[in-house]
Amino acid sequence: GAGAAGLWFLPHRAWGSLSLQQPPATPVQLEDLVAVRYEEGQQQGRRVVLGTGGFGRVELVRCRQRLFALKRIRKDRVVRTRQQEHVRTERRVLVGSRSPFIVGFFGTFRDRQYVYLLLEFCQGGELWTKLREMRCFEEPLAVFCCACVVEALEHLHGRGIVYRDLKPENLMLDQRGYVKLVDFGFAKELGRGEKTFSFCGTPEYMAPEMLRHEGHDFAVDFWMLGILAFELLVGRPPFHSADPQQIYSRILDGIFSFPAFLGEAACSLIAKLCRRRPGQRLGNTASGIRGIKKHRWFGALKWRKLSLGQLEAPTLRLIKEVRGG
Repeated sequence: GAGAAGLWFLPHRAWGSLSLQQPPATPVQLEDLVAVRYEEGQQQGRRVVLGTGGFGRVELVRCRQRLFALKRIRKDRVVRTRQQEHVRTERRVLVGSRSPFIVGFFGTFRDRQYVYLLLEFCQGGELWTKLREMRCFEEPLAVFCCACVVEALEHLHGRGIVYRDLKPENLMLDQRGYVKLVDFGFAKELGRGEKTFSFCGTPEYMAPEMLRHEGHDFAVDFWMLGILAFELLVGRPPFHSADPQQIYSRILDGIFSFPAFLGEAACSLIAKLCRRRPGQRLGNTASGIRGIKKHRWFGALKWRKLSLGQLEAPTLRLIKEVRGG
């Protein structure tokens, strides 16, 4: 995960008070976007890079006093690795998303070398970075982050999209401390009752049915939610090894232990999300995603207020601490 610690060198007025998810008043052209550069420190004068990935990088840009994240995807790399479909899917998912728990999308551009996606700038940075700084999260923090993810998954699944790449690196914090899903390269549109057989995702987060090539569906997202809850609370995923093959065999065995400090409700939720048989997984039973929302680990959470953005985010102090006040 690319940290954005140096970002806090930007003058504070640059953040702007507008909601960063509102579309710009007039359409933006690629030539309207100006790269934001560090104003002081060791990187002074260099472009602010928010993240790097397999196909390119995400840079901070400004247009008419407003900040955006610009994802640059190298065309030659996409063609060479036959990932055109992933790029198209990501764009389709983003175009149709109207959820405050999914990164805002403002359009695509292209030139000879790159395809560009213009995205909401999540100024709180990567959740992954915060987790590494704190080692693990207290329960209220983890509950809030997972609840935001549940809202995002409910939106995607309602549109027939399975996400398949849940992990702290793909979760960003906005200026309010709310968590947003980013990076939809592995997302897949599925019809009712349909399964898909592609092998993708991060080893520690893969569901057993993916490893067994039995075909998988929306249930993999609930498995990954259980792994995420564990990692946020413990500081590492439950199936952990330097060797991917070792990770896969542990996932297939399905045996992991809970540290003694984990609360009973957290253990119960994780165990129900990480059932080896997809049909028995919480979220994938008759009660659907409501079954997750009603679980006692989320007992104190006011879902309606969360969906309206009216809850004070416990993650907010993480952003303030990183900014140094």
